Amino acid sequence: MIEKKHEAAEPAAFVRAKGFWEKYNKPIAIASVAVILLVGGYFIYKYWFRLPENEKAADAIGKAEEYFAADSIRLALNGDGLNPGFLKVVSKYENTPSGNLAKLYAGECYIHLGDYNSAIKYLKGFDPNGSLQTKALVFGLLGDAFAELKKNDEAVDNYKKAATTFEKNSNFSSEYLYRAASLYDLMGKNKEAIELFQQLKDKYPRTQRGFLAEKYLGKLGAAK
Repeated sequence: MIEKKHEAAEPAAFVRAKGFWEKYNKPIAIASVAVILLVGGYFIYKYWFRLPENEKAADAIGKAEEYFAADSIRLALNGDGLNPGFLKVVSKYENTPSGNLAKLYAGECYIHLGDYNSAIKYLKGFDPNGSLQTKALVFGLLGDAFAELKKNDEAVDNYKKAATTFEKNSNFSSEYLYRAASLYDLMGKNKEAIELFQQLKDKYPRTQRGFLAEKYLGKLGAAK
């Protein structure tokens, strides 16, 4: 789809210490798995009778989902020799809801495995089908992939989209607003970083990231 602590001086050094995804994935890992599973159930239910082949596709993706939930990422992606992985489900059942969902799973699997270009390919191929929560998740994952590729402008753009697409989830939105602000700080764009940290502080004051925003504003010389 567990937490890591983040010190106030972190943004300027986190890429030197570890990759962006490695540093920031844990706070929302469980949430992302839950969203994927929830949306998967919705898609399968909605299209069950409209797409007869979906029954086979739903059966095919089941074992891969189990491996994914158990953090057996390579088995989830490639299969175990008896059961197909997400890549096989995509290739064989691409036009079914399960085949579509497998693209989202595959994208996150590739992020875990460090193949960020493949992650972007599969995430961009996924259709959220009107689900704002899932759309926000995809933007966030794309932000992680672009950040790892040092494509910082694309990363920030996707993080900001993730933060604003489904604002009902304050923890989710504040997390991605924090990532966007942190990346601006890393890029030396202090004005933009201050603007987003201030927005984070004002908009989500009761979240974990909202509490941290004041420290970052102080570090950047903008604390009130």
